[in-house]
Amino acid sequence: MTKPEHPEDARTFRASSGPVILILTVLFALFLLGDAVVRAGWGQMLLLAPWILLIVWVVYELSFASSVRIDDHGAVVQNFLRRTTFGWHRVRDIDLRWQLEFALEDGSTLSSYGGPARSRPVRARGNEDEPAKAPAGLRDLTAIRDRWDAAAGMAASAPIRRTWDAPALVALGVIAVWATAAVLIANT
Repeated sequence: MTKPEHPEDARTFRASSGPVILILTVLFALFLLGDAVVRAGWGQMLLLAPWILLIVWVVYELSFASSVRIDDHGAVVQNFLRRTTFGWHRVRDIDLRWQLEFALEDGSTLSSYGGPARSRPVRARGNEDEPAKAPAGLRDLTAIRDRWDAAAGMAASAPIRRTWDAPALVALGVIAVWATAAVLIANT
């Protein structure tokens, strides 16, 4: 998938609760680390920090990292640590089961954990003259299908590529090394 010419051409879908949970977790982690500095000093805080950062990393991966990013050329679906990139011509069908699902030309079905999801219908607000609003998941599905349909006339398409989220794995490695060092220092 190529980079869009204009940033407004790309759109990212993720669970709406993800950023809220991540921000609350980061604020709580900062409180705990600040409290450790006040009560025990910087050295003890540095021994405690990798465990708190590991929890923040897990919350980030579970609540925020999973997403669907679309542009005029294709999509990027990230499910936890796995990232799948493909052009629109590689898609056979797009459907909304419990999550957004892409049926790809290689015969695989890719569920997107962080993208649009099926939700309950919106309740009417008492004013029966207004038409009922479609659920957000269906509106998002329509927007994604519109991008897919608009790409039908384009000639080239990016291949299906499955990769790992390298920055997240590097961060996990740094936290693991830090935690190992903290255990070794605390046991001396």
